[in-house]
Amino acid sequence: MLRMQVQFTEEQAEALRREARRRGVSVAEVVRQAVDAALRRGEENARWRRAVAVVGRFADRARDVAREHDRYLEDPLTD
Repeated sequence: MLRMQVQFTEEQAEALRREARRRGVSVAEVVRQAVDAALRRGEENARWRRAVAVVGRFADRARDVAREHDRYLEDPLTD
């Protein structure tokens, strides 16, 4: 593990100490867990942004696909 120096406000430091006591872990562990959670959220948000970016990129003239999906799938599935 790497040692890093981070500065917190008094309020943040007190909140970290309270949370560490509540969980029964060190303040450093609370910070590590918070960093891990923030990084995961960032990755999840990036995946959602990529998924949403493709919406509307592929267009079809058919406007009744929800209602007529069996008809559209019939030919490809029976070949």
